[in-house]
Amino acid sequence: MKQILIIEDDPYIAELQKDYFLLHDFGVDVWHDGREGAEQALKGSYDLIILDLQLPGMDGFEICRMIRGQLDVPILIVSAKKEDIDKIRGFGLGADDFVTKPFSPNELVARAKAHLARYERFTGGQKAANTDRIDIRELSIHKSSHRVFVHGKEVALTAKEFEVLLFMASNPNRVFNKDELFERIWGLESSGDIATVTVHISRIREKIEADPSNPQFIDTVWGAGYRFTI
Repeated sequence: MKQILIIEDDPYIAELQKDYFLLHDFGVDVWHDGREGAEQALKGSYDLIILDLQLPGMDGFEICRMIRGQLDVPILIVSAKKEDIDKIRGFGLGADDFVTKPFSPNELVARAKAHLARYERFTGGQKAANTDRIDIRELSIHKSSHRVFVHGKEVALTAKEFEVLLFMASNPNRVFNKDELFERIWGLESSGDIATVTVHISRIREKIEADPSNPQFIDTVWGAGYRFTI
């Protein structure tokens, strides 16, 4: 049984989320205080975290930063904040998805399942003797161990950053627009949230490129999208 932590200060919304996840055979814990919820996230063993932004004790942005610094689990922000700047900030701190209130509980469960499936696929330790590694110039991507090296030095990517990099490196010299990348990696219709693609590409470049402003691996094809160049 997958375990989910919900950090949400509104009791009605928290119970609504909990009921729907229980109906789909998830185990669920709920915390209403931000600081206590963050502490529980770090000491518990959860497969996915549902996080509000406006919380007492500690806001969701800080919680997201704290969790992502220590854990590699899907984080889904569910918030009444609708501005693109809030979404971009959330994605920049390592959130995997951003759902705006009011939301469809069934869609929230579907998004959670999609992220869990992708995390399992990329962290499940699948072995493949001859195809487990992609080596392109100074970049080395190890599929089963979910590790990336540049000039032999390991760089830390979140699970979603790794998915984006692996997908593009596995499909070199092909241009993907933001909608395509969002659908391929996040597995859902973009619904106006494709800003996360830009954020993730930028973060990946900062980690693997010698000069992120003049990328050698992930190129921007103006008016078309992004291309991994070999």
